[in-house]
Amino acid sequence: MNNGPSPNQQYPLPNQTRLVYLKNIIKNPNIIVGDYTYYDDFENPENFERNVLYHFDFGGDQLIIGKFCSIASDVKFIMNGGNHRTDWFTNYPFPVFGLGWEVAMPESWPNKGDTIISNDVWIGYGATIMPGIHVGDGAIIASQSVVTRSVEPYTVVGGNPAQEIRKRFEKSIIQELLEICWWDWEIDKITRNLKAICGSDIDALRKAT
Repeated sequence: MNNGPSPNQQYPLPNQTRLVYLKNIIKNPNIIVGDYTYYDDFENPENFERNVLYHFDFGGDQLIIGKFCSIASDVKFIMNGGNHRTDWFTNYPFPVFGLGWEVAMPESWPNKGDTIISNDVWIGYGATIMPGIHVGDGAIIASQSVVTRSVEPYTVVGGNPAQEIRKRFEKSIIQELLEICWWDWEIDKITRNLKAICGSDIDALRKAT
């Protein structure tokens, strides 16, 4: 039985090079991507790491993306290296320039933690994710949204700043989906149960074996 393309295959669709399984092109060890997550770019999918902005080594923060996510072209992730101190009288980062200005270097620079995109998340064209955001499983980020706060599982958000538009399912269904975690199944089990995964009958998904 076929189980779909290998997650280690760079280009999972035949005769095209704009959509990649993202983990296979990542070079930065602080970007971690799960199996089957894809990135589609109008020009070149190698652009992805260029869209992870202000991701400096001194920050130590990670961009963590789960399995089976769908990421559209021009999605940008702003990392903690772009933060400034807002509790000072100035926004200007004097200490980073040195040559005498390093005397103002604080013990810590603003850091909101890792940016975490969970599993089965769809991020639409041109969306921007701010530092330290956690996007829950099954969420949808609308095109051109600017996500400034964390997004709950199976929630659709959109706008600038992004606001909740709706929940995808009832609360009880969401809770059950989070318990089932189909994305963590072995790939042969996923393949056997694709009709249930690609449907809306929770009873069928419950009975998956």
